[in-house]
Amino acid sequence: MKSLIECIPNVSEGRRDDVVASLADAAVRAGRGVLLLDRTSDRDHNRSVFTFLGDGPGLLDAMTALVEASLAAIDLRSHRGAHPRLGAVDVVPFVPIRGATPADCVSLARQLGTRLAERFSLPVYLYEEAASAPERQNLANIRKGEFEGLAAKMKEPAWKPDFGPSSPHPSGGATVVGARAPLIAYNINLGTADLAVADRIAKAIRHLSGGYRFVKAMGVKLEARGQVQVSINMTNFEKTPLHRVFETVRSEAERHGVAVVGSEVVGLVPNAALLAAAAHYLRLEADPSPQVLENKLLDLAFTAQGE
Repeated sequence: MKSLIECIPNVSEGRRDDVVASLADAAVRAGRGVLLLDRTSDRDHNRSVFTFLGDGPGLLDAMTALVEASLAAIDLRSHRGAHPRLGAVDVVPFVPIRGATPADCVSLARQLGTRLAERFSLPVYLYEEAASAPERQNLANIRKGEFEGLAAKMKEPAWKPDFGPSSPHPSGGATVVGARAPLIAYNINLGTADLAVADRIAKAIRHLSGGYRFVKAMGVKLEARGQVQVSINMTNFEKTPLHRVFETVRSEAERHGVAVVGSEVVGLVPNAALLAAAAHYLRLEADPSPQVLENKLLDLAFTAQGE
């Protein structure tokens, strides 16, 4: 494998485990050399996040199969969940990991968009580094109105899809494909069922309302738990670290008389992000990365292979 690219498709199904498993299987069987690194589902969000690793051609085939299987299994006309969604396969980002560049991932996003439109008559929008216009860089702008408002939105010239028909797929909506840097999906759960509290805290930390530059956030109600959650996407953990966001959420929650009862990472997270949090809370005086046993073993393994 000459290059390694991460692909993290989000699908609008998190309650039927058999369906989610079949989607992952379809992708792995179709994508030569593609590995499934992680699969995370959430019943309240009614959404699943997959993490695949492979090269460009393998991922292109894997994502084509995933979309085909998803369109057959998911009908957004009857779909309900706490997480905003535009399509059965809602978003497909490509992330360069090793031996690949952002430009490679942009090219891959465009190839996938073309293929999905031609094979499935599926509208496709490009976002982040692959975006065709500045207003399409932010996923939230594209997703605004969700599936229910998509037909009306697509009648506006400004929201003509980058590929495919100018009307939604009847059951699958539209798919957003792009290229981006590593992102951390991080959720913080609060000891209250009051969604207004989570909404106010999300507003305090997200960039669009004056918060941290590399944070997107919203309040989500977790019906099954009787709690609410601050659901966060962190687009640059080096400039806005995990522990800073956590401490801000905890401080804001205390102002409302609410406790943080837990947090979770959705999907995979860069090792450096967790080490930075460990260094902060342990008051370490030096970068701990060189002292991590697993890191040292990986370095030795790559050196022995001659990379």
